[in-house]
Amino acid sequence: MRAAVYRGSHDIAVLDVPEPPCPPGAVKIQVAHNGICGSDLHEYFAGPIFCPVEPHPLTGAQLPLTLGHEFAGRVVEVGDGVRAASVGDRVAVEALYRCDECPACRMGNYNTCRQIGFHGLMSDGGMAERTVVPERMVHVLPDSVSDELGALVEPMAVAYHAAKLGEVPPGGSAVVFGAGPVGIGLWFALRGLGIDDITVVEPAPARRAALRGLGAQHVIDPAETDPAEHVQQHTGGRGADAVYDAAGAQAAVESGLSCLGTRKPMVSVAIYEHPFPVTLLKLVMSEALVRGSLAYTAEDYRAVIDLMARGHYDTTGWVSHIPIGQVVDEGFDALRAGRKMKVLVDPAG
Repeated sequence: MRAAVYRGSHDIAVLDVPEPPCPPGAVKIQVAHNGICGSDLHEYFAGPIFCPVEPHPLTGAQLPLTLGHEFAGRVVEVGDGVRAASVGDRVAVEALYRCDECPACRMGNYNTCRQIGFHGLMSDGGMAERTVVPERMVHVLPDSVSDELGALVEPMAVAYHAAKLGEVPPGGSAVVFGAGPVGIGLWFALRGLGIDDITVVEPAPARRAALRGLGAQHVIDPAETDPAEHVQQHTGGRGADAVYDAAGAQAAVESGLSCLGTRKPMVSVAIYEHPFPVTLLKLVMSEALVRGSLAYTAEDYRAVIDLMARGHYDTTGWVSHIPIGQVVDEGFDALRAGRKMKVLVDPAG
């Protein structure tokens, strides 16, 4: 079968690889769509970062490996003992490996497992015609959720998890920095949680236009409008109830801290390739806080799939499709250059 194999920095090749077996307790999936994630971009252009160069403690995998942790498809085989899915089911995959033994796992916060792994980063993943996952990773999709949306459950669950951590009260306000896929996902998630007053800060015109096309009302260019001044005027001086950094840039973090209301949180859901200084005095003077957000749990998956089933998500204007043979030029390079916002790869294309 064909697969997009990552071998190191700037080195991805579409190769013919053996189809994986389906052992007891596992599910084999014919992949319909696999999204290219920001984490994949970081791996390709600056990695290896998360992809292991030595065997991962949970999966045993190491480079080279097949990328892909945002995917959906149809079950074509189940191993002995599987009850969560049947052959023919369409599924999205909660692509997280955990140890079930560390303090975080025992507390139910398995998304912060000390040995955390992701299918397609720490194992051979879904950017292939077929892939095999443990039974507990699969979530059966209802008929009303397309394969396209199913492949977006993973990044939308990342955003939904972060949106909840902001704890925006009913009638409250939120600010999102960055209108990439996770930023758009935050906008969808916050609206799904009943929050209507959302400001999105994004410097790229195409991304601003895409978000406005989805119905967002407050989308600002930080080069033209100071986010902190906008938020202070918009909230009558109270500041935002939560700020979300989905940009991963120092300017966004600094500006975001200036948007916060007293004792309110900034939720960081970005990948930071390099350290940068932060003016912590802004936190001190307003008793604000910064908290990280990592991945998701099954609860977030169920919530996103339910919202999708109710027609809450829309791919118009920001999702593109390509065959696997174009994964580098029209996938990774196009995303890096800003020509596309979100790319779904068709492994059979």
